[in-house]
Amino acid sequence: MAHVIPFKALRPPKDIVKAVSSYPYDVLSVEEAQKLAAGNPYSFLRVEKGEINLLPGETSRGDYVHEQARTHLEDMIKKEILIHDDKPCYYIYGQQMGEHTQYGIVACFSVEEYEKGLIKKHELTRTDKELDRTRHVDIANAHTGPVFLTFKSQPSLHQIITSIIVTSPEYDYTADDGIKHMAWIIKDSSLIQSIHDEFKSIEALYIADGHHRAAAGASVAKLRRANNPHHQGNEEYNFFLAVAFPHNQLRIMDYNRVVKDLNSLTKEMFMEGIKEYFSITEPFKEKTPDHAHEFGMYLEGSWYKLTAKRESFPQDHPIDSLDVSILQKNLLSPLLGIQDPRTDNRIDFVGGIRGMEELEKLVDDGKFQVAFSLYPTTLDELIRVADAGLIMPPKSTWFEPKLRSGMFVHRLD
Repeated sequence: MAHVIPFKALRPPKDIVKAVSSYPYDVLSVEEAQKLAAGNPYSFLRVEKGEINLLPGETSRGDYVHEQARTHLEDMIKKEILIHDDKPCYYIYGQQMGEHTQYGIVACFSVEEYEKGLIKKHELTRTDKELDRTRHVDIANAHTGPVFLTFKSQPSLHQIITSIIVTSPEYDYTADDGIKHMAWIIKDSSLIQSIHDEFKSIEALYIADGHHRAAAGASVAKLRRANNPHHQGNEEYNFFLAVAFPHNQLRIMDYNRVVKDLNSLTKEMFMEGIKEYFSITEPFKEKTPDHAHEFGMYLEGSWYKLTAKRESFPQDHPIDSLDVSILQKNLLSPLLGIQDPRTDNRIDFVGGIRGMEELEKLVDDGKFQVAFSLYPTTLDELIRVADAGLIMPPKSTWFEPKLRSGMFVHRLD
């Protein structure tokens, strides 16, 4: 049973929503964020990624970056760049990327259910990143970016969403990257009750993206509970901001790998070593696999297809049958010496949104020696891993399109 509640969103007027909304804090470097925010006084990046507020030569000190984020948030409220809704609402958030469209429900989700494992995760968080985001949420006194959740689709909730999206949206704009964003405000009491009741029948929610944001929301709730002698359980800090999409609407893209060297192996030794667990086909004109357990490899200007031998991995294991695991255990680790991809600086990861041209460029420019393209992890695989209480290997999933920050903000008091 999912306890999902409406809330009074802090959000921009429709005529400036495009200027306000921003990428999530964790997909941009500081330099990229500064360029996007330059000349745009409405940009929510000044709140979402407080590092861009530092002056040239100025270094972050303690919580200074997060204090700057709070200052900018309060300034946006004062200038009515962000305005509170006058009653708790649910919201529908639609995104269109090319031919792909998805519609999710924006709401506040229970920290207690996250702590009990009813909101399931499939990734580990890094302590330093979790602590940094916790300080951001606590000092800014707001969830500034939503967690990306999914749930097993159910027809009755789908019918409610479908009845809403045929009406005129409150927001409807196309961002500079070509992705269309739409939003509907649900103020009708009967519809709010229906959505609330529908979520009660959902047994589990799954974090698709935003594990650090969810963990930070739980950490802030724990901190504020301890500091509130009159804690009741219904305070705003007991819930975190998220958008929940039905699983059959989401798309996971490939998350590819590049490695800086061949671990002192010659090309001939490397290719021979691959044959123990993979068959090799050359040339591979498609560059990217169209089936699970196949991989593309770009080396010295040529593409090869690697097909995992059936006996090289357990077919039914939720983790070891994943393509990211097969590549790691049968090639990256034994041949290239990448034992821990989380910490080894010889490997990097490239989201599929950048295309095969990016892999070729990184190798051709000499920054990396070999690149691997992977077949995308599926939603069914993600749910299977989460239901088993297991953790996926790092960089297993890349979701597109990304949720925009600044369209909906949840204040903690």
